[in-house]
Amino acid sequence: MSVSSSTIRGDRTRQALFLNYFLSQRLEFDSALDAGGCDSLQALRDRAFHQLVERTLPTNRDENWRFTDISSLRDLEYVPDQQYSVTTEELASLQLPEAAHTIVFTNGKQSVTTGESLPTGVVVGNLATVLSMRKADWLDRYLAKQPGSDEEFTSLNTAGFNDVAIVWLTKNTILDQPIHVLFVSQVGDSPLLTQPRCLVIAERGSSMTLIEEHTAGGTGSYFTNPVTEIWVEENAQVHHVRLQQDGVNAIHIGKTAVSQARDARYTCDAIDQGAALSRHNLEIHQTGTQTETTLNGLTMIKGEQVADTHSAIAFTHPHGSSRQLQKCIVDDNAHAIFNGKVFVPQAAQLTDAGQLNRTLLLSPKARVDTKPQLEIVADNVKCTHGATVGQLDADELFYLQSRGIDPAIARNLLIYAFAYEILDQVPVESLRQRLLKQLAIS
Repeated sequence: MSVSSSTIRGDRTRQALFLNYFLSQRLEFDSALDAGGCDSLQALRDRAFHQLVERTLPTNRDENWRFTDISSLRDLEYVPDQQYSVTTEELASLQLPEAAHTIVFTNGKQSVTTGESLPTGVVVGNLATVLSMRKADWLDRYLAKQPGSDEEFTSLNTAGFNDVAIVWLTKNTILDQPIHVLFVSQVGDSPLLTQPRCLVIAERGSSMTLIEEHTAGGTGSYFTNPVTEIWVEENAQVHHVRLQQDGVNAIHIGKTAVSQARDARYTCDAIDQGAALSRHNLEIHQTGTQTETTLNGLTMIKGEQVADTHSAIAFTHPHGSSRQLQKCIVDDNAHAIFNGKVFVPQAAQLTDAGQLNRTLLLSPKARVDTKPQLEIVADNVKCTHGATVGQLDADELFYLQSRGIDPAIARNLLIYAFAYEILDQVPVESLRQRLLKQLAIS
């Protein structure tokens, strides 16, 4: 019996998927977690494993992946998450002075927690924290319960995570200072697989700012597969800053799933700079009326980097609104991809949605593939979308140089102005200044 080449590729892909899973499974829960009772967590991981049985990694033949080649995931033999500690110097360079609390996860497992005592109604910790409070029912109610939890990479994370960053605000709790969740991939000599997990719950009437940061220690090769689930309940507000600055030899495939209840407000500022290959799947589910969603994105890549942003906003009730502005700055031979979907079914009348992707190409060989997408069934809505692709304006460069400004400085000024519209939305001053400084250096 002959075997087709597509079957062989599928078997190799499935084998790699299982390999990653089994390697990650070798990491054991702490005795503290066992003492708190992990039966439901283990059942959750088992269900995710069974979902993987019938799955393979996507290829360029899949519409949602046709511009992003992840075949390199099969080329490395990954080792389990190795345990390292972040040094005091490394932590000092990454901490934000405005943050009320910083919790550091190294290779997917909590390693350091710093900050002031948190007010009543705020829980920041990990699995051990929640289980020590005898609140396992919290996890049963929220962990891996977002729509799309059966997606390939999400299932892989659920099957293999070994800890969870947890940020929980009880009802009517207003937290003025941001919470900083820092995921560090500490790389050794062998390729690393790490699967960070983050669960954020803002109960009714609560408000918070969350800084989620992904970075690297070392320059080795690794694959990081983070998943963040955010529940914004009735009349709650979450401002989420997601910063991806993984290493130059990394593959980063991340998922952010957000559920918004009635009158909930969610804002995401997503900054993508790192990794050789990155993808961010951002899914918003508006599950109540009068919800507000604001998505600000900035991708800055160069060299041979590939950065893919796939977003989806699903309206399900009337009077929902969303605004999305995604900007890309692409230099050298880099390749940016943007696919933004907005779903407006018949039930979501009086929806107000706007979406725009703007790309600045700094090199003749820089590329972008952009696809803003509206799927509208309702007949009483206000929805717009658009995309622009261009280079630095020659007239603007000439004007600046005619005023005595050096050509390189003039170029940087225009790039700075293009990016500033997004970076100015970052609500934490020290982080905003750090990003602006990096932009000036580049």
